[in-house]
Amino acid sequence: MKINSILLLFLGCAFSYAQTEKNVDHQSLLWTRYYNLLTINQKWSVHSEFDNRIFINPVKENLYEFRIQGRYKINDKLDLGAGFAHFSVATQDPEITYDFNVPEYRGQQDIIWKQDIGKITIMQRFQVEERFFHNANKEGLLPGTTFYWRFRYRFQGEHTFWKKENQFLKAVLSDEIMINAGENSVKNTFDQNRIYAALHFGVNKNMALELGYLNSFQQRASGVDYFDRDIIRFTFFHKIKIKTKK
Repeated sequence: MKINSILLLFLGCAFSYAQTEKNVDHQSLLWTRYYNLLTINQKWSVHSEFDNRIFINPVKENLYEFRIQGRYKINDKLDLGAGFAHFSVATQDPEITYDFNVPEYRGQQDIIWKQDIGKITIMQRFQVEERFFHNANKEGLLPGTTFYWRFRYRFQGEHTFWKKENQFLKAVLSDEIMINAGENSVKNTFDQNRIYAALHFGVNKNMALELGYLNSFQQRASGVDYFDRDIIRFTFFHKIKIKTKK
C-alpha cells in the first residue's frame, strides 16, 4: 500500500506539471565529474564525487559540489546508501551573476535494486534527500536556512556491447523524476525530470570514462517558470580497493 501511494504521488505530480502553463528558459551546460569508489570489503564501500557545472553560452559557473556516502551491499541485487552533499551555487541564470555563492547542505539515503533481464541490467533507485538552503537575496547571504524534502525515483537500463578482459563498452539509459515536499514547497511540488543517455567505457579494472547527454526539465519556486536544460556530462570513474591481510 505504501509503495502504491508513492507511485501515485509521482504520477500525479508528473501529470499536474504537464497541464501547467509554462514560462520555459532553455539553457546549455557542461557537467564534469570525478567519481571515486573505495572498496573496503565485500559488503562495505565509500563513494565520493566532485562535480563542476558550467553554462556554455555564455560561459559562466553554475555550481560545484562534493558528495560522499557509505554503501552496504545486502546481496547481489540490493544495496543501501547514506551520505552528505555540499553544493555551492554561483547562479542559475548565466545572464545574472553575483559576487557570492549560495551554499546548500544535503543529507541523503537511498536503496538500489538490480536485476538482469537477458543481456540488460535494470537498476531502480529510490532516494530521499534533506535539503538545507542558505537564505539569500540579490545582495548577499542572509541568516538561517530553508528546508525541503525531496524524493527521487530513477529507472535505469544498461547493456554491454563489447567486453575483453578488463575493458568493456556499455550503453546507459535512464529516466529520473524528483518530487519536493515540506511546508516550504508551495507551488513546485514537482521538481524536475531527467532523461539521460550515455556510453560508458571501461579503460581497465580501476578506471572508466562516461560521456552522455542529459535533459533536465525543472520547475522553479514560482510554479510557472521552468528550466529546460541540455547537458553534456563527462565522468571519470576511479576504483580503489583497500588491501587486507590474509
